[in-house]
Parts: sequence; structure tokens; C-alpha cells
Amino acid sequence: MSVGSRLNRIKQGRFFIGGKWVTPVGRRMFDIITPSDESVYATVPCATEQDIDDAVAAAREAFDHGEWPRLSHAERAAYLHKIADKIEAEKELFGSIWTHEVGGLAAHGLFMGIVGATLFRDYANLASTFQFVERHTPTAGGAVGLLIHEPVGVVGAIIPWNAPLMMLGSKIAPALLAGCTVVAKMSPEAPLAATLLGEIFEEVGLPPGVVNLLMADREESESLVRHPDVDKISFTGSSAVGQRVASICGSRMARATLELGGKSAAVVLDDSPLDIVIESIVPQLSSLSMQFCSALSRVVIPQRRHDELVDGLVSAMKKIRVGDPLDPETQMGPLAMRRQLDRVEGYIASGKDEGLTLATGGARPPGLNRGYYVQPTLFANVPHEAKVAREEIFGPVICVIPARDEDHAIAIANDTDFGLNNSVFTADVNRAMKVARQLRSGTVGHNGFRSDFGIAFGGFKRSGIGREGGRSGLLPYLESKTVILNEEPTAPI
Repeated sequence: MSVGSRLNRIKQGRFFIGGKWVTPVGRRMFDIITPSDESVYATVPCATEQDIDDAVAAAREAFDHGEWPRLSHAERAAYLHKIADKIEAEKELFGSIWTHEVGGLAAHGLFMGIVGATLFRDYANLASTFQFVERHTPTAGGAVGLLIHEPVGVVGAIIPWNAPLMMLGSKIAPALLAGCTVVAKMSPEAPLAATLLGEIFEEVGLPPGVVNLLMADREESESLVRHPDVDKISFTGSSAVGQRVASICGSRMARATLELGGKSAAVVLDDSPLDIVIESIVPQLSSLSMQFCSALSRVVIPQRRHDELVDGLVSAMKKIRVGDPLDPETQMGPLAMRRQLDRVEGYIASGKDEGLTLATGGARPPGLNRGYYVQPTLFANVPHEAKVAREEIFGPVICVIPARDEDHAIAIANDTDFGLNNSVFTADVNRAMKVARQLRSGTVGHNGFRSDFGIAFGGFKRSGIGREGGRSGLLPYLESKTVILNEEPTAPI
């Protein structure tokens, strides 16, 4: 089958429910808009509550009566390896879809496919090292104590638009290894990676109902969160929506993992070479125009070094070539959609209204009259109370905030509702470790932007609950059961 014919089929935006491609119940449709030129890339259906009920019923049947939870972890891992191989084989197509849906640089598209494959492969490998049955010595009677980690059940996975394949992998791969079944709800702006992934699930022979895929808007998504047959929700998105998801899950005691927003800081100490800071901060602009939750959008630096750093950042940011993400010479593409452009322009306007120093950017790039483009933007000498320094912008806007000393810099970094990511810039690794232990965030890097789904990813405070990636990302898909026996069983556990 040619790539073109496969892409045309994928762009129909079908639903994968119960191991089959099904026609949606409703007639509501979404246009997927290519952000570089505002053309319609595809038109896809929106799920109704009935579609979601059907998907949950398929997942419930597959969990309660199907073979998947009853396979060994090694058998499930074999499927994950096959899925990883096929994702890697289709990385060019995954990358092309991503660029057309959300405007990511074509040069980065292949990386998204590789990351997606790696997530499935890493969890497959965890099957042989994770201790799903732990032996303990009973302390209150009995001869044999077992702590057994069993699948949590049916999982509702809610996927954002900015990195759909990566987010699908971070949720579906650990859920499948654990023995769960899944209903994945895609964002209507970027659903097609899931359609391609559904074809891969079909090709590897994943049993019917084990993974079900559809796209829906917020109202329909809430019916998935509320559904009594969904045992756990894994949500990635804004902190405001995450709070709503948490309240619904709490009301019915459903398990929840929430990977939410951030307002992360680069804490620059007095001994750090500024070229290292600039070389770490500016390349973030190329990563989907900084539309990712862990971006280091605040730079906190000693007051005496502020102007020198601003001069360096302005020089580097002015050199960034903004344009068509399909052009290999482009270094920053458009924002993903009209509402993102409106959001970013609104924050830039608020900074100007507050009288902040606009060091560079803040407008549409010259010559780009169509598409959702904005210049890389830098505000200097920003009070940490300013709106642009406190709220998640989700776009290419960086604030440089002066600090009196190291303690003040740490206090500024921590004075936020969020706690997802931070980095420390210093030539002294011991100082880096000392500061890292004082920063209230799920990840702290040293002399660079760091984020590692191979270890664990997640945040403190309003940045979420739980972790994704690595061993820590498997635990939320497991329930622990204590079994105390009077003698050693002879049958396999």
C-alpha cells in the first residue's frame, strides 16, 4: 500500500472500537487546520456520548472476560515490541501528520516517531525486571506473604494536541504491560496519530477491545471521566481542566494520573557561563514554538548579570528563522491553532500594558501574513509578580527575572502555583545538587533543559498528580493486593 493511500484513509478519522473500524454515531465534524497556511488538512468526526459508551463497553468486556489481563507479562511485552517496531517503521508518516496538524518542524517529526517507539519498547523490557509479585514475611499470622501488583482495570486516557504519539505511548504502553484495557480520547485538533496507531494495533493482532481510539471535544470527554465502568483516568492537559478531572474522579473514587501545566525556571547562579544558558534556552523555541508544559520560560539571574544575559538572548533570538515548518531551513514554525495565537498575543499585550521591557519580538514576523505565526519574544527585567511571569503562556515568550542572590533566586523559582520542571546553571555540580534539592519541581536539570520519560516525568503542586515514564509510570496502572497463605502454593502465582 502506498503512503498516499494510507494517509488518505487515515485522514477519514475513523474510530477504532472493539477491534474494528466503526462509523461514528453522530454527524458533528471537526476541520483540522494546517497552522502554517490555515488550509484544511482533514475533516474528522466528533464522538458522541454513545460512541464513548460503546468504547468503554468494549474495553470493559475485554478486561472482564477477554484474554489480555490473563496473559503473562512476557506475552504482553511481545505485543509491545511488535508495536514499537511498526511505529519506528512509520516514523516518517507519524512525523508528517504531526507537522501538518500542529506545525512542528518537519526535522523534529522523525524524533516524535522514535520517542513513541522507545516508550513501547522500554515498557516491554520492563516486563522482565519489574517485580509484579513480591514476597514478604507475614507479621500478623500466616506462613507466606505476597504483595501482588494487578492491573487497575479499564483506563480512560485523555491525550493533548501538542505531542499525541508521545502521550499515547506514555499512557497506553504501561497500561498494556500492566494488563489494563484502554479507551484513548484524542484532541480534535490532532487525532490522526491515533488512527495510524490503531492500524498498527490491528496489524499486530491486539485482541479486540484492548485499546479503543476516538476523538471528542471537552463535553463528550467529560462523559469518559464520569463513566462508572472506567476505573482510572490518565489526563494530560491544562491545570484548570485537570482540576475538573480530579474533582470528578474524586467524587466516584476513580484512580487518576494528571500531567498538567508548568511555569518552569532556569535558575542561573553567579558562576555560570552565560553562553551555556543561552545555548539551552533559545533552542526551546524550535520545539513546537515552546508549546510544551516543561519549557523553561522563566530565567532567574543575579541582578548584576541581567543585562549581559538579555543582550545575549536578544542577539540569539533575533537570528531565529521563523517560517514554514516543512522548510528545512526553518528554526521555528507557527503556533498550533488560532486560539493559541490569540492566547500568546494576549499575554504579550498584557506585558506591554504592565509596562514591562519588551527586549525583542512581540509581533507577527514580517512577510508571514498567513498562518499562526508570532516572533520569539523576550521580556526583560520582569518582576516575578507580573502576569507573564506567573501564568503558563504555552508559546514562545521568555521572561528574564533579576534576583538579589541565590536564596532570592530559589524563592522566585518556587513562588509559583506550578512545579513541573526547573534547571540550575552553575559550574559547580555540588551547588547544582544543593539548589536542586530546594526547588519544588518534579524534574531539575543541570546546565540545560532536561526531561526524561525513561526515569519519570510529572510535577508538584498544580503541575499534576503521579508520574509518567519509567517504573514510576507503570505503578499508576497497578493495584496492590496482599495475599497471606498458610503454606506455599504449588500452582504458578
